[in-house]
Amino acid sequence: MRFRAALATLVLVATVVLPAAPAHADRIRNDQWHLRYLKVAEAHRITKGEGIVVSVPDTGVDPHPDLRKNLLAGTDIVNGGSGDGRQDRSSHGTGMAGLIAAHGSGENRGALGIAPQARILPILGRIENEHGDSDSLAAALEYSTSNSADVIAIPSTAGSSARLQDAIDAALKADIVVVAAAGNQPEDFVVGYPARHPGVIAVGGVDRKGNHAAVSVVGREIDVVAPATDIYSTSIDGKYRKGTGTSDATAIVAGAVALIRARYPDLSVAEVTHRLTATAVDKGAPGRDDEYGYGVIDLVAALTADVPPLAAESPSASAPVDVAPTTAVAGPETGGGGGAGRWLLATAGLAALGGGAAWLLAARKRRRAGPASPSTDG
Repeated sequence: MRFRAALATLVLVATVVLPAAPAHADRIRNDQWHLRYLKVAEAHRITKGEGIVVSVPDTGVDPHPDLRKNLLAGTDIVNGGSGDGRQDRSSHGTGMAGLIAAHGSGENRGALGIAPQARILPILGRIENEHGDSDSLAAALEYSTSNSADVIAIPSTAGSSARLQDAIDAALKADIVVVAAAGNQPEDFVVGYPARHPGVIAVGGVDRKGNHAAVSVVGREIDVVAPATDIYSTSIDGKYRKGTGTSDATAIVAGAVALIRARYPDLSVAEVTHRLTATAVDKGAPGRDDEYGYGVIDLVAALTADVPPLAAESPSASAPVDVAPTTAVAGPETGGGGGAGRWLLATAGLAALGGGAAWLLAARKRRRAGPASPSTDG
């Protein structure tokens, strides 16, 4: 089956490519409004993702000056390729990598990633004006697993082939957190694959005001959301780009996961996901909903909150119960779906814990105050 990029920058709106450094490098940081919205500076006082490897199976990654120090060789899996993932004809993979781990080019100059000390494992699986297929994405995940990735960021949707399912399961079993884009409207109508695969963190998007981004698909599989509109990052030939889509949000969440893994290196995949969802800021209807999932990611809370451990882990649970100090209680969803099923799996495990179950259920609270909106927009 063929898979298509889940990104508005290539499907819904033309990608805006900005001038090369240093012409735009002086103001790109201010243009990255999501950094202020997510309080990235505060998170970086705790960790910058050192020691974490994030795999990016996409169009490859160009060695942009703001990114090259964190760029591994990777690989390519296209016919006639050179065996090196440090190449990109379309700019999309370079943009995703920059959102995750760009280190900038000086004090407040150049693009900055969510985890600027993490390393990028670039995988070129498709080139400009061509789609890859499920086997290509599966090969990319297999390579990521065998090359010690800690996180895999999948900014695309794909057909659900048996090989791809096995590759995702193998990555999760190898303790790799897999993050994937939910998909973009109007091309996508439902949450795509592999975002809907059990154990994968499915990412939707919000706009500058923290509201549901029109481009983002909705569905019961959504786990968390992150900024997805007018997102500035690195591009090819030393330039910069502005994109809109759930792939941008996915790269941001992958950076957040890198920070969590650096801060809490002993947490399992399920516990990392649990910490991310438990500290997310509730939006929309109270509790998990189809637009926002468990809420907007909160980097600082994810790195500092006292989050009770999971009562019982299940390899099929892609998002655990939400536990965070707040005022509004979130109960299970009605009508089934990812959030409800995961809640039921977790609460079933509580039955064996006696008094501890009551304690953990009492802690199922949600925070209703969102991350501070940026004081200025770039």
